[in-house]
Amino acid sequence: MLGLLATAAGKVLVISLLVGAGLPALFALGVKSMAYGAGGAAELDQAAPHPIGKVVGVAIFTLVLFFIGTGIAIVVASGLGMSVSFEHIFPTFVPKG
Repeated sequence: MLGLLATAAGKVLVISLLVGAGLPALFALGVKSMAYGAGGAAELDQAAPHPIGKVVGVAIFTLVLFFIGTGIAIVVASGLGMSVSFEHIFPTFVPKG
């Protein structure tokens, strides 16, 4: 019984660290990349703009939006009595069982 509690608590800890700290850190990295891409007043050293920063920033924001959408899909699916399948590239709702 105590082992099951420790396993469940460990899973909750890992997910909470990833979502509670990892996702905001990833978003902050996207903001930093966009500032690097804009250059000038957005950077402390008034550097020239770097187009790759904008590309990386957009890619990171897209990844963050994908994770948020997937989380919302999991919550909605469980409310509808379904589960989310990652059998294909995009998550899809499938009946449980």
